[in-house]
Amino acid sequence: MPDYPWGDFALNVVVSIAALVVFMAAIMATATAIKNQSIIDIFWGPGFVVVAVVSYLMSSSSQGDDTRRLVVLVLTAVWGLRLGAYIARRNLGHGEDKRYTALMRHQKGTLVGYLIRKIYGLQGLLMLLVSLSVQFAMYERQSLGVIGVIGIVVWVIGFAFEAIGDWQLARFKADPANAGKIMDRGLWAWTRHPNYFGDTCVWIGLFVLALGNAWGLLTVVSPLVMTKLLVSYSGKALLEKGMRRSKGEAYERYVAQTSGFFPLPPRRTQKA
Repeated sequence: MPDYPWGDFALNVVVSIAALVVFMAAIMATATAIKNQSIIDIFWGPGFVVVAVVSYLMSSSSQGDDTRRLVVLVLTAVWGLRLGAYIARRNLGHGEDKRYTALMRHQKGTLVGYLIRKIYGLQGLLMLLVSLSVQFAMYERQSLGVIGVIGIVVWVIGFAFEAIGDWQLARFKADPANAGKIMDRGLWAWTRHPNYFGDTCVWIGLFVLALGNAWGLLTVVSPLVMTKLLVSYSGKALLEKGMRRSKGEAYERYVAQTSGFFPLPPRRTQKA
């Protein structure tokens, strides 16, 4: 396999860990002061931007291809900052998310220790794992080439699904006439989770951008961890459990008609 500056990459990981510790500590202190731990959701996307900026500044022209480094930085920043801004607009002013309120009711041990174990340390670790593709790509000397272009295209498709899906849902919820209804229009008619599907594609695209070097295959952990989170833990599974409980048969009909993740033409069921 081609040579790779493992020492520089390892140092990059260490500095990224330090940056995430400081970043998470600042958010934890703020959230505790205002008694709203759910503000961490706003900083999930921006946390990756922190790692991307650190990695870009740590690397150099002699260590990695300038075009690849800049593309990876920009794509990560655009995705992370848009996501943070969207969640901020959606959540601020509505108090603490009930998931975090319920979590805090089960506090054991010291407050700081509990917060690190259950929220900030866990999310910081996940950020580090998912961002490995971004960090690795910064030290690849090969030009983008065809594989790099494919990565950009996959990222664009994912970003479009995520951003458009979020925009469509926000417009739907803003209309009082839709109160109590299920969003089943636009991209939401093709997949029950266009935003999560888009998120997965974004990180597959960034992973592909790390394949200028064959060793980049090792960073497949990035899209795999992100997809597992979105499908099995904090995303799809949790949301659908709540929707089934609150919407009942109406949501079951939506499930029967609409793909669970990968976009597919809507299935039309017979009306009773």
